Amino acid sequence: QVQLEESGGGSVQAGGSLKLSCSTSGYSYNTGCAAWFRQAPGKERDGVAGIMSYGKTRVGDSVKGRFTISQDKGQRSLYLQIASLQPEDTGMYYCAAQKASERCEWRTVLREDTYVDWGQGTQVTVSS
Repeated sequence: QVQLEESGGGSVQAGGSLKLSCSTSGYSYNTGCAAWFRQAPGKERDGVAGIMSYGKTRVGDSVKGRFTISQDKGQRSLYLQIASLQPEDTGMYYCAAQKASERCEWRTVLREDTYVDWGQGTQVTVSS
C-alpha cells in the first residue's frame, strides 16, 4: 500500500520561495511516475511537475522556470521547489504516485488520471 504525506506549505509573501516535501511509503522509485498537482480555490486540480523513474522531469508550461521537482530515493521523498511565488500559486498542493505496474510516459506524466495514490495535500497561500 502506497502512502504519501505532503509537508512544507504555508503562508508567504509574493516573491518568496517554498520547498514542499512528500514523504512516501510503499512507492517504488524504480518504476512509474510521481508528480505534484495544484488545486487553486474553485478550480480543477492541475499537474504542475512530474518525474519519471529514471529522473527525467516535466514541468507545466504555466510554472516553467519557477517550479522544480526532484526526488531522493534514499530519503524516500519527493520535493517541489517553488521560486518567485505569485498570488496565483495559492492552492492545495498534492503529490501523487502512479501504480507500480503501469508504464510511465512523458505525454501523461502531468495527467491526473495517471495516478492512483494521492496525499492529503499541503496548503500554500501567497499574499501580494
